[in-house]
Amino acid sequence: MDTTTLAQQHATSRVVLVSLAAAMGGFLFGFDSAVINGAVDAVRGAFALDAARIGFAVSCALLGAALGAWYAGPVADRWGRVRTMQVAAVLLAVSALGSGLVVGLWDLIAWRFVGGVGIGVASVIAPAYIAEVSPAHVRGRLGSLQQLAIVLGIFAALLSDAWIAGAAGGAAKTAWLGLEAWRWMFLVATVPALIYGTMVLGVPESPRHLVAKGRIDEARDVLRQMLALPRGAALEQKLQDIQRSLANEVSPRLRDLRGPRLGLLPVVWVGIALSVFQQAVGINVIFYYSSTLWHSVGFSETDAFTITVVTSIVNVLVTLLAIALVDKVGRKPLLVVGSIGMAVTLGMMALCFAQATGSGASLSLPQPWNMVALVSANAYVVFFGLSWGPMVWVLLGEMFPNRIRAIALAVAASAQWLANFAITVSFPSLAEIGLTFAYGLYATFAVISLVFVLKAVRETRGVELEDMQG
Repeated sequence: MDTTTLAQQHATSRVVLVSLAAAMGGFLFGFDSAVINGAVDAVRGAFALDAARIGFAVSCALLGAALGAWYAGPVADRWGRVRTMQVAAVLLAVSALGSGLVVGLWDLIAWRFVGGVGIGVASVIAPAYIAEVSPAHVRGRLGSLQQLAIVLGIFAALLSDAWIAGAAGGAAKTAWLGLEAWRWMFLVATVPALIYGTMVLGVPESPRHLVAKGRIDEARDVLRQMLALPRGAALEQKLQDIQRSLANEVSPRLRDLRGPRLGLLPVVWVGIALSVFQQAVGINVIFYYSSTLWHSVGFSETDAFTITVVTSIVNVLVTLLAIALVDKVGRKPLLVVGSIGMAVTLGMMALCFAQATGSGASLSLPQPWNMVALVSANAYVVFFGLSWGPMVWVLLGEMFPNRIRAIALAVAASAQWLANFAITVSFPSLAEIGLTFAYGLYATFAVISLVFVLKAVRETRGVELEDMQG
C-alpha cells in the first residue's frame, strides 16, 4: 500500500470518528424527543390531563426545538460549530434533570422546552458540521450518520423506558429513591448529554468556519487532517475554493435568503418543504405515542412497550441500509421509493382502524386487523427509515450554497420542528375524531410528497459543497 493511499485511509478514519462525535447530537435529539413515549400515560394520570394538555406536554419540546434551530445558525457562525454543540449538550443535560424532578404540568413544559432548544441546536449543527468536514465521495454516508444517531437515540430511549417500567412494575409505579418510574425515564437522559459534551471537546472546528473567520492556518491544518491533502497546490486550491464560495458570507442574515419568487430563494423553499413533509407523514406519532396507541387497541402495557422497541430496531436496521445506498443510488430515488411506500402503508393503517370497535380507552382492533395494523406500521417505518428519515438531513446539510448554508439550514430546521409540533400536538385530538381520519391524512401528505420530489428536488450526489447553487 503506497503512502498516499495510507494517508487517505487515515484521513477517512479521522473524518468518520469526528462525524460520529458530532452525530452524537442526533442521538440526544432522538433520545430526548422519544423518551416521553413511555411516560405519556403515567404523566397524564399523575397530573390529570385531558387530550389537549397531554398533547401540548408531549410536543412543547418541539417549540423549543424550533427556537433552537432558528438561532443555531447565527450562533454557530459567531461562536463556531464546536462551541455551539457544547451549548446544546449543556441545555439537554439541564433539561433532563429538571424534567425528572417536576412538581406540576407547567414546570414539566418549561424543562421540556429548554431541552427542545438543545435538540433544535443539535439538529442544525450536526448535519452542517458533518457536511463541512467530509469529502464529497463519502459525504452522503457520513451525513446519514445524523439519522442513524437519531434512530439509535430513539431505540435507546424506548428500550430504557421499557426496562425502567418493567423494573418498577409500570411507568406510574415507584422506582428508586422514592421517584416514580416515569421520572427516571427523563433523568437517565443526563448520561448521553454528558457523553456528548465530552466527545465534542475533542473535534476540530469546521474548516469553512475557520476560513470565514480568517483563521487560514488552522483551516489548512484541518483540511490536511480530514482530506489527506498534502502541503502544496491541491491544498491551497481547496482553500481558495472555500474562500471563493464564502466571499459573500461575512454575516449571513435572513435577507440573504430573499429571492425573486414568493420572497425566498427557490432552494430555500425546497428545504422548507422537505422539512415539512418529513414530519407531515406522521412519523413521530409512531415514536411519541406508539406505546399508548398499541395499549389502547388491546395489547398489554408490556407488549405495547415491546412492540415499540421492536419498531425502533427496525428503524435502526433500515437506516443502516439507507447509509449503504445513499452514495450509490442517490438521494432523490430513495425519496421517491419512500413516498410511495409510506402512502401505501399509511393507507393500510387507515383501513385497519376503520375496522376498530369502541372508542377512547375501550377502542380495540379485532383479529386479523390488529396484526395487519402492526405489520403496516412497521412497514411504514421501513420506508421512512430508508428514505425521508436520513435523506432529508443529508440534503439539508449539503443542498444550500455555502454563503447561506447556516441560516438556510436554520430556517428549514425550524420549519421542520414547527411541523413536528403541529402533527404531534394535534394527534390526541385527531385520534378522538378517529384514527382512520388521522392516518388517512398522513397518507395524503405522503402522496403529495411524492409529487413534490418528482417536480422540485434536485440530486446532489457527488457535487462539491462549493459548487452548490441557489
